[in-house]
Amino acid sequence: MPPDHIIPDIWFPNLGIYFERIPQILFSPFGFDIYWYAIFIVAGIAAAYFLAVWYAKRTRQKVDDYTDLLMLGVVMAVIGLRTYYLVFNWDLYRGQPFFRTIFNLRGGGLAIYGGIIGALLAGVVMSMVKKIPFTTFADTCAPSLLLGQVIGRFGNFFNREAFGGYTDNLFAMRIRLDQVHGSIPYDLRQTAITVQGIQYLQVHPTFLYEAFFNLLLMIFIIIYRPHKRFEGECILLYLLGYGVIRFFVEGLRTDQLMFFDTGWPASQLVSIVFAVFSLAAIVVGHVNAKRSGNSRKIR
Repeated sequence: MPPDHIIPDIWFPNLGIYFERIPQILFSPFGFDIYWYAIFIVAGIAAAYFLAVWYAKRTRQKVDDYTDLLMLGVVMAVIGLRTYYLVFNWDLYRGQPFFRTIFNLRGGGLAIYGGIIGALLAGVVMSMVKKIPFTTFADTCAPSLLLGQVIGRFGNFFNREAFGGYTDNLFAMRIRLDQVHGSIPYDLRQTAITVQGIQYLQVHPTFLYEAFFNLLLMIFIIIYRPHKRFEGECILLYLLGYGVIRFFVEGLRTDQLMFFDTGWPASQLVSIVFAVFSLAAIVVGHVNAKRSGNSRKIR
C-alpha cells in the first residue's frame, strides 16, 4: 500500500509495487505530442532490426538485404496494422476516406496480427526481388519479430490499454479509471475500487503477460535455431508459439476485435489458424527431413 500522501497512477497491490506518475506523453515540441507508446514502437522496430542484422552477420548474409527489408517491412506492417483494425471496426470508419484513415496513426487503432501479416508479405516481396528464399529471411527474423513485440507491448502500459478483466491474482494491476485509454465494459466499470478518493480498475495486465511469454518464445527460438531440421522451421515455431500465447491472452482482454457478427474474437480465430497450420507444417517438415536423412544443422 503506497503512503497516504501518494496517489499512484498505476500499481500492483499484491506485489507491493506502485508508480506515482506514468505520463502518456514524453514531450511536446512545437505543440506536437510525442507519446511514450510511439517511442516503444520505434524502439521495438530498431531492436528487431539490430537483432536480425546480428544474426545475418553471423551467418554471412548481406546486411543491406535486411536494411531494405526493414524499410519495406515497416511500411507494409503499418498498412497491415491499420487495415486489420479498420476491417474489424468497419462500422466506426464507414464512409471515411480509406487511405487517409489507414495512415491516420494518431487516430488510434493498431492490431498486431495485421502487422505480422504485413511483415510476412514484405518478406515474400523482398525474397522475390533479392532472389533469396523467403525461409531464409523468415527464419532470420523470427526472433526479431518477437523482440519488437516484447518492447512494443510496454507502450500499452504507458497508454493504459490492452488489459483484461477484474482479477485479484498476484499480478493484479490497478489503473486510475480517469486515465484509462479506450472504452470500458460496463461489468468491469462496476468492479472499480476507490482508494483515497480515486477510482481504480483492478485488472489482468495482459500486455505484460504477452510480453513475458513472447520473451520466453524468443529465447527458445534463438537457442533452437542452430538445430532446426528444415528451412522455415523457425518462422513456423514463431507462428505456432505466438498463436497459442495470443489465443489465451486474448481470452482475458476486454477490448477484443470481433470477427464481424459471429461473436468470436478475431485474434483468437487467427491464432487458431496460425497455430494449426504451423503445427501441421512442422510435422510434415520433420517427416520429410527424416525421410531424406537430413540430420545436418541448417542455418
